[in-house]
Amino acid sequence: MKLVSDPAIAKKIQKMNQRVRWQDPLIKQRGIDQTQLVLKDGQADTPEFSFLVVGDSGSGRHGGQNPQRRVAELALPHLDDCRFMLHTGDVIYLVGSSEYYQQNFIQPYKEYLVGGEHPKKIAYDNMTFRVPILPVPGNHDYYNLPVVFNLLSITTLPIRRLLRSRLDMDVGLHGSATGDAYAKAFLDYLKAFKFPGDLDRHLDTHYTAKTDTGRCLAYQPGQFTRLPNRYYTFRYGDIDFFALDSNTFNNPPPIPETAAGDAERITLEQRRQDFEQEKQQILDKSSQLNPDNPNEAEYLDDLYVKLSQIEELIVDIDKQLAPQQTADTDIEQLEWLKNKLIASWHNSQVRGRVVYFHHPPYVTEATKWEQGQTLAIRTRLREVFNAVAETVGDLPQNRPVVDLVLNGHAHCLEYLQTYNTGHADSSMNWIVCGGSGFSLRRQRTEGADLVEENKLIARSHLFVGRNGHGSTKRRPYSCLRIDVTGKKHPRFIVRPLVAEWYQREWHNYQIEPFMI
Repeated sequence: MKLVSDPAIAKKIQKMNQRVRWQDPLIKQRGIDQTQLVLKDGQADTPEFSFLVVGDSGSGRHGGQNPQRRVAELALPHLDDCRFMLHTGDVIYLVGSSEYYQQNFIQPYKEYLVGGEHPKKIAYDNMTFRVPILPVPGNHDYYNLPVVFNLLSITTLPIRRLLRSRLDMDVGLHGSATGDAYAKAFLDYLKAFKFPGDLDRHLDTHYTAKTDTGRCLAYQPGQFTRLPNRYYTFRYGDIDFFALDSNTFNNPPPIPETAAGDAERITLEQRRQDFEQEKQQILDKSSQLNPDNPNEAEYLDDLYVKLSQIEELIVDIDKQLAPQQTADTDIEQLEWLKNKLIASWHNSQVRGRVVYFHHPPYVTEATKWEQGQTLAIRTRLREVFNAVAETVGDLPQNRPVVDLVLNGHAHCLEYLQTYNTGHADSSMNWIVCGGSGFSLRRQRTEGADLVEENKLIARSHLFVGRNGHGSTKRRPYSCLRIDVTGKKHPRFIVRPLVAEWYQREWHNYQIEPFMI
């Protein structure tokens, strides 16, 4: 039984463009940049500031616990000091459904929301942030329910009970509608304006910020907190932040029509069949367990971890096996990133650059490090960074073209550095922050070093994820506080915050800060 359906890239782009009325004549007439916002909090010019990072948080309860709420509580003492929170994607599990925003986002982050003292009164498509949460979409925020599964979930109560209760699958009656729920929750959903004059008035009210690219959206905490697009940029403290939608440039290259390609295709098809059989075994085991028994509840959580891992591996195999066209890569977004980075380097007022998106190009988490999507993202970003480096020439003065890259998708906290990769992503700093609520994963058994063509290209210096076995098993959920300092060049002091579930108790602690 297939649990999720991942829409085609071309469909994701088309639907999201319709929702923000991409390049509508009324928008173009006003010279509005739909990929930029200005954060109007009165402090954006301050060179030293702090922000929070979470990712892959959007789960409900696991084993009777609520890890996402525990992580949100870790961040609460920092709200007065931190200007905003970046979210690296997968806001809502399992299929980005609007049904689960109340339980899996609004209530855990109620202190960030206007009216959060009464979270049940807040509609998912009418949220206003007191403290900005600035997300990018994850793969689960785009997922749909397969048609057959959707019908089963409606008509067959035993299946609904199995998937919703015993495994805490967070599966309702529908999926995300190809990211529609995410768009209504976070984006400026201009498609909703139907009557003459409504869009004009909205644009003239909220797209008033002036930048070097023209007018753009004015993001006002506590008043108007919509994002202009699925990918966007903003400047804060003379740091340029670039938020990407990696779901539209993560397709692996097609398998070649050669003897070696045929053998690879057969191997992938067999792996897929084996995974399907393993999924069924997990579902059969889960039906025999009692979620009200603490021991069995934790075992159910372990089964859920395994099931979600397998489902993601199947999705990755499907992407590799699918016939692919040119439209399967979001060239427009990658070209946008290239041009924006070049412009950033030519602006003497900008002292640093941070890029954040969902799928990590470098990671040592066991299920992600060699996926086709991981390698595809790495390749496409290298092409962008190479083009930027070639264009800006000596401007970086031996600095990388990006100071810091933040990702999610891998359910862990990890800090990596690249070495000489032969590309412009050499000597970069990469942090994976994807352990903020959903089931955690382990580090790969191969260790902390990533090798490409027999050459060491990256090393993991910190990995915080599921570890131990039996009574010594630890589940350290995490988020980050990052303090930005430095004058000409930025310095990032990274402070990992951890809420660990160990021997049926929560233990909060901080890992020693490190500087980038």
